[in-house]
Order: sequence, then C-alpha cells, then structure tokens
Amino acid sequence: MNQFDRQAAYTGTRDAPAALAIDAKRLEDYLTQNIEGFQGPLQVQLFKGGQSNPTYLLTTPPRRYVLRRKPPGKLLPSAHAVDREFRVISGLHRQGFPVPEPLVLCEDESVAGTAFYVMSFADGRVFWDLPMPSSNPAERTAVYDSMNATLAKLHSYDPGAIGLGDYGKGEDYVARQVARWTKQYVASETEKIVEMDALMEWLPAHLPPQKALRIVHGDYRLDNMILAADRPDVIAVIDWELSTLGDPLADFTYHLMAWEMPTMGGFGSLKDKDLAALGIPSRDDYVAAYAKRTGFDPGAHVDIYLAYNFFRLASIVQGIVGRVRDGTAANQHAAARADAVRPLAATAMHFARRAGAP
Repeated sequence: MNQFDRQAAYTGTRDAPAALAIDAKRLEDYLTQNIEGFQGPLQVQLFKGGQSNPTYLLTTPPRRYVLRRKPPGKLLPSAHAVDREFRVISGLHRQGFPVPEPLVLCEDESVAGTAFYVMSFADGRVFWDLPMPSSNPAERTAVYDSMNATLAKLHSYDPGAIGLGDYGKGEDYVARQVARWTKQYVASETEKIVEMDALMEWLPAHLPPQKALRIVHGDYRLDNMILAADRPDVIAVIDWELSTLGDPLADFTYHLMAWEMPTMGGFGSLKDKDLAALGIPSRDDYVAAYAKRTGFDPGAHVDIYLAYNFFRLASIVQGIVGRVRDGTAANQHAAARADAVRPLAATAMHFARRAGAP
C-alpha cells in the first residue's frame, strides 16, 4: 500500500469547486471599500489543506491575503463561527501572539455567499508531516520546542486581562465538550460504532477536575502553524474555529495525540518512530517542557484526557464525513477520513480502559 503523502496532498491551492466558488469581482469591490490599501485585480484560489471552514488565498498585484468563510449549506449547531475566529485572533494579535493580522469581518452573505473574514497572509512554511522528512534533527528539535513554547504562551494569558473574559463559558470545559461532541457525532452518524457508544456513556462520569481557565485553541498541531521561511520559529498559529475558554490541559493533551495517533491514511503520527534519531522529544519530555513553562501537568489524568481527546477527534472527523455526505466538505481528500473514525474510537477506548473503563 502506498503511504499517503500529506505534504503533497495538502500543500498549495486549487480552483474552488462550484459549491465553494466565490464571485471574485463582487468580493474585490467589497474589499476595496473595507481594507485600507486594497487594490485589485483579485485572484481567488482555495487552499488544499483544511477540513472545516473553506480557506482561500487572495492574490492582488501588491499583496496576498487569506479569506476564511463558513461553508455553504446545512451546518451543525454552533459550528463554523468565523466571527469568533476573528474575535480571538484580534485579541491575541494585540498581545503580540503569533497570529495573522485580522483585517475585516463580513457577515453580509450577499458578498461571498456566507459570512467570512480576511486576514494577512503569513509567508512561511507549513509542515504537514509530523516527522518533518525534509528537515534535519537540529531543526526538528527547535521547531518542536517553538511549538511547545507557543502553546505555553497562549496558556499564560489571563483571558479577562486581554478582553476575552467572555469568549466562552470556561468552567467544566471537558464536560461541556463531551456533551457537545456527543450531540454532533450523533447528528453526523453514518454507522454504529460500539466504542463511541461506550465512550459517550463512560466519559461524562470520569472527567478530570479543571485546574485553570485559559484560552484554548482546540486544534493545536504542527500543520496548524506557519513557520518562518528561514528559521524554526512559529510566526502564525492558524485555524481557530474550535477556540474558546477552557481547560489548558485538555488543549495540551489534544496536542499530545500526535505521539499516540494510530497510523492511517490522512493523519500524521509519531507513533513507533525513532524520535531520538529524528531529534523530536519523547512524549514525556515534551510534557515536562510544557509543565515547566506553565505549571500545568496532566499527571495521573493523562489517560483520561487522551481518551477524551481521541473521542473528540473521532466526532470531529465524523462531522467531516457528514459534510462529504451532504456535499459541503471543503477538502478534496475529506472522503478518505471516513475510514479514520473507527481507529480513533478504538484508540480512545484503549486510553479509557487504561483509566479504568470496563
């Protein structure tokens, strides 16, 4: 079987299919009126990467921009809130946190078909493969350290102090997430999976206590950040659709799934890799570095957090499968994700059993 090449599959842009096409002239007229210095003519291309909110490269003679929009069609409740994305990156940009510069939010659906926002284009590199095969051990070590430090920086902010104190309910984050993704999984369900049914029953009664309230990214991983072209530094964290206020350890342990991800097409994994030879830290060393920077340590609750996060990811992927069924998936490789739900559910159940589930 040929290995799925994430870097080749997700790098670059393509023409948008009819269901996701945007009227470039209408958009150009709007942006000319609403972004200082914007000058057409405008070319619009859909990024290959990304699974949820369709994301476009906007090219003009003097400058490039990025547009994120809600997908068209029937949407799951509370999903695809681009206005929330715009708000959180606005708040973080003011603090000097590495995010693109937010430029305009448009909730007038007559412009592009759905609500959208436009931000600056971060000119750098995206590594879609966790082992970073085109890199070297020294650079990998530095990139993983920068990734760790950037998440620690996000989790250092007092949400109220930076104008985001009402960005989410915050308390009982994991419990509310389990309830949310249970509902959304059921809404997108295409077949019965025994492990998902068991997790939906077991998780709510076995969740770890929340120790802090912070901004959580919700999908923090290597391919959701842009690295500088000439150095191993994170210059922009992207894809804030799942961000809210919540438990920083839930956010961090989602990120830890990279070390435990089952090997399957379309997903990156560090499982069974020779991490020392690659220059990538072990899971335990990565946890220790984050704990030293933040004072937050998953400790004895790490298996429960991982069970929750693999359950959550299985639900997210099932949502993508549902959008394939409904014809509104943004990514041309999204259909391949259908085969991932079962292994993700099985991995979640593995960690739940390690944490005491029957």
